[in-house]
Amino acid sequence: MNGPVQPYPLHGSIEPEDAKEILRKAIRTARSARTERRRDEAAQAIADVIETIPDVLSARCVATYAARPTEPGTTAMLERLSARGVRVLLPVLGAGLQRDWAEFDGAHDLQVRAPGRPPEPSGPTLGAAALADADVVIAPALAVDSTGVRLGQGGGWYDRALEHVRPGTKVVAVVFPEEVYDATDRPLPLEKHDRTVDAVATPLGWRWIGQD
Repeated sequence: MNGPVQPYPLHGSIEPEDAKEILRKAIRTARSARTERRRDEAAQAIADVIETIPDVLSARCVATYAARPTEPGTTAMLERLSARGVRVLLPVLGAGLQRDWAEFDGAHDLQVRAPGRPPEPSGPTLGAAALADADVVIAPALAVDSTGVRLGQGGGWYDRALEHVRPGTKVVAVVFPEEVYDATDRPLPLEKHDRTVDAVATPLGWRWIGQD
């Protein structure tokens, strides 16, 4: 049986912004085809993998995210971090590109506040600068390539939010295995404002970008 197909409907003449939208559509379509059982299995595996990352193991504060239904699941990861006494920050999306964070207070507290948005905590917001408290950032992505280029959902929310991380803070992107691209022959489109990541994690394992 063949494994999942890696969408790459790009060629050199496509502008980066257009190329991103083509890839986003293809990857979202592939994600939506996953069964609920496969998503649940992936969520548990991701929680196992994240726990093996040294920067996560030593962290007192982790900035991460509550996954949308088709994204690699994060509920198990959030609950394990919280059970260890780690302070967990989750995004709160304001109007336009406004960036904010609030603390995770259990899966029961997470609610979808508006259509299309990820689940958010109900606690007080802490401001964009709260990201500076994080010892490591675990970020969502649609794809990552071997040079650290991250394909996000669009809008640049994380690219702007990451301006507030402390120098040296590692950013780990979470994707499904087939969403890790070899930049040698399948580079992801890159624009000047894009922030690269330091590591990638999938249900099968994790690695620093550029390292075997």
